[in-house]
Amino acid sequence: MSKERIYVFDAFHPDAIARLQSHPKFEVILPSNPIHQTHPWYHHAHGVLVRADTRLTAEEFARTKDTKLLRAVVKQGVGVDNIDLNAARTAGVAVYNHPGINSEAVAEMCLALTLSLTRMVTVLDRKTRKGERDARNEFVGISLYRKTVGIIGMGNIGKLTAKKWIGACEANILAYHPVAPADIWDGDGIVHKRAQSLEELLRESDVVTLHLPLTESTRGMIGTKELHMMKGSAVLVNTSRGGIVEEKALLQALQEKKIWGAVLDAMEIEPAHPDTHAEWLELDNVIITPHVGATTEDMHRLSGSTAAQTLLNVLDGTGEFPGRRIV
Repeated sequence: MSKERIYVFDAFHPDAIARLQSHPKFEVILPSNPIHQTHPWYHHAHGVLVRADTRLTAEEFARTKDTKLLRAVVKQGVGVDNIDLNAARTAGVAVYNHPGINSEAVAEMCLALTLSLTRMVTVLDRKTRKGERDARNEFVGISLYRKTVGIIGMGNIGKLTAKKWIGACEANILAYHPVAPADIWDGDGIVHKRAQSLEELLRESDVVTLHLPLTESTRGMIGTKELHMMKGSAVLVNTSRGGIVEEKALLQALQEKKIWGAVLDAMEIEPAHPDTHAEWLELDNVIITPHVGATTEDMHRLSGSTAAQTLLNVLDGTGEFPGRRIV
């Protein structure tokens, strides 16, 4: 009997690949395998393992109906905006993700990048390396001790981010979520105020940090109008998804110093590059990283291996599924 095929897209931790390859029932097609060109996944895969870099389109899902082999797509991490879920549903393909598994790492990155920006760590590092002796007098940061941190999105990452800000800076937490229940953080020991509107949060916060998925309702959520509501001394942080912030509006706000600064671990085009983001990279009041909030050695191993196990269990019909089925 021929083996069922698992197609792997994007870079996964070696432990995740080893877990797949150890199962005798499956042939694992890695991203570097030329079979991707001659035997496309939508005709030959029984299962697909994917991260955020590869898009699985409606057209591709429609073509899975030709062979009806594909049973499951498993996504490492939580975001699934790179997978056409409606098309997967129409094609009868199950889709799994893994909410919460990367939350600690992303919350940690949010805190680290924000403090790096407000204390001008990256700027001072660059200036010091160039031998600019007056940098410490020219570039003076701001303290976030006991300041107000506005958290948009009250899921796992938002909750852990709030805890870290309270622990590190005794921050006052102002939280906003348009549909979350009033008691969502009850029992978690998080002292916070619930903002009644996005405008309230934007006007009162010294740090505005986004922890939302990219959906039709969140796309363009922060634009010119919203940026003008923020304090001139405030910082905007996006470690979620590109597209939630209107980037042209933010670039203009940073250039004109309408807000103090921004942290972007997520942009519409990733990673940022001088060819595509030259104006951004000229600014000292922004830190840009290549969407690595969840990428620590520990989390890369854990989340990759967990996603691999979910796919194996789904295809083999054994064991519990570590992931959550969303389609």
